[in-house]
Amino acid sequence: MDILLSSTSQGLLWSIMAIGVYLNFRILNITDLTAEGSFPLGAAITATLIVNGIPPWIATLAALVSGMLAGVISAVLHTKLKIPSLISGIITMTGLYSINLRIMGKANVNLLGESTLMRTVESLGIKSNLSTLVVGGIVTSLVILVLKAFYSTETGLAIRSTGDNPSMSEANGINTDKMEIISYMLCNGLIAMAGGLIAQDNGFADISSGIGTIVIALASIVIGEVIFRHLTFAKRLMTIVIGSVLYRLMLSLVLELNVDPQDLKVFSAILLTVALASPLVKLPNKGKRKTPQVKKKGATTI
Repeated sequence: MDILLSSTSQGLLWSIMAIGVYLNFRILNITDLTAEGSFPLGAAITATLIVNGIPPWIATLAALVSGMLAGVISAVLHTKLKIPSLISGIITMTGLYSINLRIMGKANVNLLGESTLMRTVESLGIKSNLSTLVVGGIVTSLVILVLKAFYSTETGLAIRSTGDNPSMSEANGINTDKMEIISYMLCNGLIAMAGGLIAQDNGFADISSGIGTIVIALASIVIGEVIFRHLTFAKRLMTIVIGSVLYRLMLSLVLELNVDPQDLKVFSAILLTVALASPLVKLPNKGKRKTPQVKKKGATTI
């Protein structure tokens, strides 16, 4: 039960980051590596503000805004300077490494003893082992509700149209560059906010916390897609949450087998490969009979 509770709590927080990656990866078909820089950016800003006496909810919102600004940089590089999305993300990610170090002043900021959202919930009488679950559940629900409402608006539908068919969207008067910039902002804003929340839960912010975030997000997305297919937008976001929880549960079970924590990245890569390749595996249909092909008169077999 402890493993299930901790996996669910952690999965809820990480699912916010996975949802952010999903907005660009699936809706716009863009591979954005800015996530590996915006995630520690959110953690750095949140931890630094909290240490300096700023309320944790304001620090978390500041992380959201900082991630949106990072997304604007990658979006401008991609849309205005015509740099490929993969390279523009790498450029922003590289620059954010130095910026994150400047913000924190060192490679690691400790939050032990500081006021965080989790400790605020505990002060209301919630048990310490349930505080992360409460915070993650509330924030994840708000994110899904807001995104569902936004992507049902004219702007949201224009973003989805841009991802489906950019040429047709431009022909219908949609400013595709503007739509991509908005999507980049939403994507990296959520990723940075997740970084801030996870830093509060872990009790520290680390400069290297962004390494491997793309793999974690893709694993959560793909696991949800493999289990549940052909769903509406809101339901798809919920499956990402389920995929994130299952992913954290798998990692927890692997650690219970006394696997070296240094090998978790290898396991994550293998898990992602299996999840991506699973749709290609087709089970034999033993119950179905092959219908005999009747050759028509005059037909020539080649």
